[in-house]
Amino acid sequence: MEERETPEELDERWRADLSEWGIPAGIAAGARSDPWGHSPARFGERTDRALADPEGPTLARVAEALPPGGSVLDVGAGTGAASLPLARLGELVAVDTSAAMLAELETRARRLGVPVRPVVGRWPDVAGETPAADVAVAAHVVYNVPDLAAFLTALTGHVRRRVVLELTHRHPMSWLGPLWARFHGLIRPERPGAGDVAELARRLGYGVRQEERPAPLPRFASLEEMAESACRRLCLDPGRAEEVVAAAVELDMWPVLRDRWVTLWWDVE
Repeated sequence: MEERETPEELDERWRADLSEWGIPAGIAAGARSDPWGHSPARFGERTDRALADPEGPTLARVAEALPPGGSVLDVGAGTGAASLPLARLGELVAVDTSAAMLAELETRARRLGVPVRPVVGRWPDVAGETPAADVAVAAHVVYNVPDLAAFLTALTGHVRRRVVLELTHRHPMSWLGPLWARFHGLIRPERPGAGDVAELARRLGYGVRQEERPAPLPRFASLEEMAESACRRLCLDPGRAEEVVAAAVELDMWPVLRDRWVTLWWDVE
């Protein structure tokens, strides 16, 4: 990146790079289900694993800045994997575009005795109706955010102590690149990545620190699970799952390599 690039230029670069991940209309027309969709049940399983074994730098960076009985703003909260495992959590403000995801989160929060204030909507559109908190976390969200500077600025303005982000080192759909080329002749982008997020945050004036590690779990438990996901993401008929399995084996894509997860954080002065 050029040293002279302004936050506005970096933000525009991020937006342009992210737009390249769009699925061409002709391919999307063949989709049997939302190729970008996520299952609340599967997210719930991830949260249950996190509750059973809380670990990792993201939780640690949130926890060390959280006062006893403090509040957390979880943006893109899903079912709560990045916030509900916190031991000293006094209140959780959970923002997500999916009411179904938030319902799963609230069910688990009730069992834990954690007060939750759910906010259905997209950040920062709902920032005006969202209370401030001690710490904010946004885990595996930013690759869905075209206006990243506004997202980070609103997040930082809503906390008293710290902002923590968790994201994959590269776009989370990058693993599908060889299959996109095989089935659609489409070459997927290489950017944006975690380094772009960190650089933009620094240019916005935040004292960014970071830590990286392998993803704690494999992406898929079986070839069949991988093929089912790939068919949905590639807008292929589910009946072509065996073709996907064969292609993945031929292309030496199985087992799918683990992502690298990056934790970025900065303190609010």
